Parts: sequence; structure tokens; C-alpha cells
Amino acid sequence: MRVLVATDKFAGTLTAPEACNAVAAGWGGGRPGDAVRCVPMADGGPGTVAVVAAAGRGTSRVSATIDQRGRAVRASWLSLDQDTALIEVSSACGLHLVPPTERRPEAFTTEGVGRLLADVLARGHRKLIVGLGGSGTVDGGLGAAVGMGAEARDPNGAPLSLAGPAAYEAVAAVTPLPIVPPEVLAATDVSNPLLGPAGAARVFGPQKGADPVTVELLESRISHLADVVERSLPGGPWRDLPGAGAAGGLGFGLMAWTGARLVGGAELVAGLVDLEEHVAWADVVITGEGSLDDQTLGGKAPAHVAAVARRAGRPVAAVAGRAAGQVVSQFTRVEVLGEDGMVDPDGAARRAGARLASSWR
Repeated sequence: MRVLVATDKFAGTLTAPEACNAVAAGWGGGRPGDAVRCVPMADGGPGTVAVVAAAGRGTSRVSATIDQRGRAVRASWLSLDQDTALIEVSSACGLHLVPPTERRPEAFTTEGVGRLLADVLARGHRKLIVGLGGSGTVDGGLGAAVGMGAEARDPNGAPLSLAGPAAYEAVAAVTPLPIVPPEVLAATDVSNPLLGPAGAARVFGPQKGADPVTVELLESRISHLADVVERSLPGGPWRDLPGAGAAGGLGFGLMAWTGARLVGGAELVAGLVDLEEHVAWADVVITGEGSLDDQTLGGKAPAHVAAVARRAGRPVAAVAGRAAGQVVSQFTRVEVLGEDGMVDPDGAARRAGARLASSWR
């Protein structure tokens, strides 16, 4: 039997390559005669660059920039070819860059993302693929625009610094970028609008450290920003477009300033790692992630892997730290790591792979 293991990361415990290798090792121990192939997956969040690099695509590059607090960081990205680069916003404003006790999204910006994109452009790349997952910011993308050379201006037309608690409320106008990238694809696994109950502040703010009062502050701030941006720049409105709320509104900002086109992150990564060809080779497919739930159906990697497998007529199983909801019915079998997944994630994933192997017919 030929087995394809194509899992995403198990957030906080295993990277996608680590999870794939552990599940594959477990299956191989139970059925040593089977051919097992690992193709780690991602959907635009942290680990996307590493997954695509593991597939042998591109050349690794590093840029100096700042994180959401303004501290110096070195961000890794991939030069896929002479024209195209793959970047993760989480490398410059990722939630993982700041300890939980220090997360203050009301004080953080995406300026480092803008500096990173500007450096990639300066190196000659004309097409930017930007993974939007895993950010620790809710600034509507204004910081990124400033990092790329745009200005925020006060009511008198003077340039504004984004430092200080009242900076965003004082923005009365914004300017276009001095140089607009020829092509930007923003890869995301969410379809949230910028504002409202399903928007950037109210859905993602609490995950990034915002208490209820701060959530409403962020909602008011990016609502004001949306009014200013859509009044200042041509081509809008963008606030209600699917994905505008991705990465704390960075989806909105990239659409407004760069003309970015939002695309499904899992589908994009699948194309870069030749997922369909690997699925066609396999007799059975195994995917997974840390939390398999109904949010998975919104465009996350395991749902896309399962869809590709079903189209090819291949049975698909899943391994997950936890599993709940209707998504479970999308798979032939689901193995849950449970508490072992936190205590011994590698061993738990290996045991899950072995259980699948021993029960598969």
C-alpha cells in the first residue's frame, strides 16, 4: 500500500514536517512493507515558508526588520524564482514573537511587515505571495503601508507617527505607496470582513491578547481607519470583502494599498508542493492538525487535503490533537492524540499513525 501523510502543524507542539514524520514513522512501524511519503502542508500561517522549502521549492532568504513591538528581528522568506517571493507576515508580526503576558494588540503595528515587503521588492521580486496567518496585530494594515513608504496624515496634512495611544484616532488622510508592487497575492484561511461581529477585532482580538474593552477600542479604531482609507485611496470599498479581516485587517490594508488579490492559503500551498500529484500516487491519504473542528472547514489545510483526496477517489484519515464537530464526518477515520499530544507530542503522533496502520484494511 502507498500512504501519503500530509498534515499541517500541531500548533504549539509539532511543526508540519515533525507531525508528518511522526505519523509516517508510526504507520511504517505497524506496516513496514508499505511505501510512505511525507508532504507537509500549510495554509498561509506560520510554517508556510518551511513547508514550501521542504518541498524543494525556492531559495531561502533573510531580511532584517522589526516585530510588532518595534524590536529588531530577522525574517526568513523564500525566493521561488527570479520574479516571485513567498513571505509570512508572522515572521515580522507573529503572535509567537511576544509572550502571552506581553501581548497588547492596541499598541502593536504591522510596520515590520511593510519593511519586509519593501526589502523583498528592492531585491528585484515583482510578485509577492504573502501568507497572512498567525499575526499578533489588529491595525488594519496601516503599519504595513507606512513601512512600505505611505504616510498617515493629521487634519493639518502633517505626517503622523504611529507611536502613542491616540495616533490612529488622529489619522485624517493616508497617501498611496510611492511604488506599488506589480502583483500581490495574499494567502489566507479565513473569509472574515474587516468590521462587525465576524470582523478582525471581535473575532481575532481576544486571541491576540485583547480584553473586551480593548476589543471595542480596536473595532472603533479600524472602523475610523477604513473610513479614511476608502476616502483617500481609489478602488474601494474593501472593508466587506471576504478576507479583509485576515491578520487583524492586514487583508484590508494589502487590498487597499497594493491591490492584493486574496487567495485560499491551503490551495496555494497545495499547488506549490504538488499535492495533487502526490495524492494520485497514494492509495490512502492521512492529514491533520492540532485542533480539527468546524473552523477547519473554512479553508484550513486538512479540509483542502481531504477535498483533493475525495476528488481523486482516495480514502482520507486524520490525526488531530482534538477533534469535534461536523468536520469529523469528512474523514474515513480520525485518531485523536488527547492529553498525550501535549505531554509527548511526537510519541503520541507516532502511536496514532500505528493505530491507523493496524486498523486499516
